[in-house]
Amino acid sequence: MARRLRLDEAADLFLDHLKVERGLARLTIDAYGRDLARFTAFLVQRGREDVDDVKPADVTDFLIGLAEEGLAPRSRARTLVAVRGLCKHLVGERWLDADPSELIDAPRTARRLPGVLGEEAIVKLIAAPPDTPRGRRDAAMIELAYATGLRVSELVTLPIADVNLNAGFVRVTGKGNKTRLVPLGGQAQARIAKYIAEDRPACVKDPKQRALFLTDRGGPMTRQGFWKALRSHARKAGIRLPSGDVSPHKLRHSFATHLIEHDADLRAVQAMLGHADISTTQVYTHVGQARMIEQARKHPRAR
Repeated sequence: MARRLRLDEAADLFLDHLKVERGLARLTIDAYGRDLARFTAFLVQRGREDVDDVKPADVTDFLIGLAEEGLAPRSRARTLVAVRGLCKHLVGERWLDADPSELIDAPRTARRLPGVLGEEAIVKLIAAPPDTPRGRRDAAMIELAYATGLRVSELVTLPIADVNLNAGFVRVTGKGNKTRLVPLGGQAQARIAKYIAEDRPACVKDPKQRALFLTDRGGPMTRQGFWKALRSHARKAGIRLPSGDVSPHKLRHSFATHLIEHDADLRAVQAMLGHADISTTQVYTHVGQARMIEQARKHPRAR
């Protein structure tokens, strides 16, 4: 008799597959793990123990339960992606003959336009940090984030060796350990060069430290540290968005939106952002259109 695969074993095997064979980022794998833990707990409560026990109705009832708990459609859709990934993997590895999630539609999600700072607000934000070593570091980070559209995880882990100021680009290792080159504008080059020459040396405690941006203690900046600093500088400058506080991700949105508004090629923006799929980048064309409509409504004959 063939060995049956328990649900918890199946989830662990799938997460190992995501890590080892697909090379997904740690945060992505953690998110998959949380969603699958919720799914397997639901199945165990139903008396399901092995993957062979799972029926299409179980997946449907699980999603209905999430909706009844008030989980947003976007979060339910993300959970279904994890469940589908698990089931598809089990079919591919011949633990399942049929995919119990195959015929289930994803919950409809509203297309949310990301929060975007105006170009004048960006100038104010970069000028907001004080003229101190820490302030100049923060300004260099804000400048670099806006100039390149780096994810915050990419920004805080960026090695100093991957910043080529002479050639004007940064080498970025993003999701799935994929590497891309992103051009660096003149203002960002100048601000980073000044930080490297005048402020970073005083923070270096370990000569082997590779990170570009360092804390006063000599360690790399953290995502939380940069987020808090950015929020503080934005508030002091009086900059807020209808969607809430300024965040590193909104700098990334602003980078992409401003490029599109200045007629940048969508494929080029996709490459700089490190998007695997062009459809992910296309949201910024909608942002650009929304801003154009907003401006058009200010026309004296528009009312």
